[in-house]
Amino acid sequence: MAILQYKCPACGKEFEELVKSHEDAVPCPACGTKADRSWSGCMYSATGKQAKKCSGNCKTCGGCR
Repeated sequence: MAILQYKCPACGKEFEELVKSHEDAVPCPACGTKADRSWSGCMYSATGKQAKKCSGNCKTCGGCR
């Protein structure tokens, strides 16, 4: 489980949500629209140290490798 950041494309609300998987569909708490994952903010490694070049999007980031 992880706490991830989301932003609603309909109303613009930004929020955090505890999810089982990063692929889970998350509804906006304000309007119910499916929210998009926000890739902003600091990312940390499993050791708790901030990653140097991590964008948070493992599909496109090469910072951990």
